Amino acid sequence: MINYKIKIYDDFLEAEDLKELSIYAKNLISDHDINVLHNEIDLNNKILNASIDKDLLIRLNKKYLEKGISILKELNEEKVSLIDYSDFTIIKTKKNKKFPIHDDTFNKLLSGVVYLYPENNFGTIFYNTKSGKDKNIIEWKINRAVFFSRIEQETWHSYESDNANDRITLIFNLMTKERNLKKVFDVEKKNYFIGKLRYKINPYLYRFFGKTI
Repeated sequence: MINYKIKIYDDFLEAEDLKELSIYAKNLISDHDINVLHNEIDLNNKILNASIDKDLLIRLNKKYLEKGISILKELNEEKVSLIDYSDFTIIKTKKNKKFPIHDDTFNKLLSGVVYLYPENNFGTIFYNTKSGKDKNIIEWKINRAVFFSRIEQETWHSYESDNANDRITLIFNLMTKERNLKKVFDVEKKNYFIGKLRYKINPYLYRFFGKTI
C-alpha cells in the first residue's frame, strides 16, 4: 500500500466532452514516442497556451475547475490558495513506450489524469520509493480520472503503453507559479533550499516531468 492519498473517479468527464476529446485524441499525428500537447488557462478563463480548440479549452475550465479545487481541498487544502491556472494537456504515448518513475514538480498542486483512448491499455502505477517499492496499479478504464497532490520525493509514479495500442490521456492539473515555490515546500514540510537546488541542477525535470502523469 502506498503512503499518500489517491482519488479515483469513474465517468469523470461529461459525455459531450469525452466524445470531443476522444475524437481529437484519436486523430493526433504523433512525431515522438511521447507527444505532450499543452493547454493552459488561468482562473479567469484567459488562455495562456492552447493546442486544442480554444472554445473547448474555456468550456473545460468552466466545467471542471471547481471540481478540481474540491478534490485538492480533500487532498491538501493548504495548497488551494496557491492555484494560478489550470493545465488541460493531452498526452499520446506510443505503444510499448514507458515514462520513468518520477514525483512531479512543485508547480503541480493537483495532478490528475483522465483515460481517453483506447478501450484497453495500462493505467498509472504508484510507488512508495523511486526504486519502485510497493507498486500500486490503477487500472485503465475509459473516462476514469486519477488524482493526487504531489509531495517532494514521495509521490512516485510512472506509466506506460501496452504493446498493442497508443495510450491517450487528458492531463488535468491545477498549477502554481515559481513565485510560490517556498510556500509549496512549506506546505509539504520539505526543505526549500534542497528542493530549489534539485530543479536548478536538473531543468529537464522541470520542463518535462512537470507536465506528465
